[in-house]
Amino acid sequence: MLYAILCYHSEAVVGGWSKEHDEAVMAKLQDVKAKLGPKMGPNARLLPTHAATTLNKNVEPAMVIDGPFAETKEQLLGFYVVDLDSLEDALEFARELGKVNPGGSYEIRPVAYFDPANTPQGTHA
Repeated sequence: MLYAILCYHSEAVVGGWSKEHDEAVMAKLQDVKAKLGPKMGPNARLLPTHAATTLNKNVEPAMVIDGPFAETKEQLLGFYVVDLDSLEDALEFARELGKVNPGGSYEIRPVAYFDPANTPQGTHA
């Protein structure tokens, strides 16, 4: 089963890290990711919310605005996609990430493929 692990944290806190601290955290996270080997899928660190643009589809015509969709205490800063056997395995991976990168939270969601024609065998659409 594919799981998305969404990484939330205070952008002000993470953005305030020194270059050395940030590099140390990223190195520790890389060590945790390496343990999964081929079960580790795509992952990304998002640029700050001031670089975001939102397309609001709830108005007609749709409106483009600068900034993130919602103003919150914690921002979505990145994500991992992992192919694990169970939610418990995904939680354990998130716990390992949390040990080397404390603060914030991880939201874990099962991933369903949107395009059935390209769905790998053994997964659900």
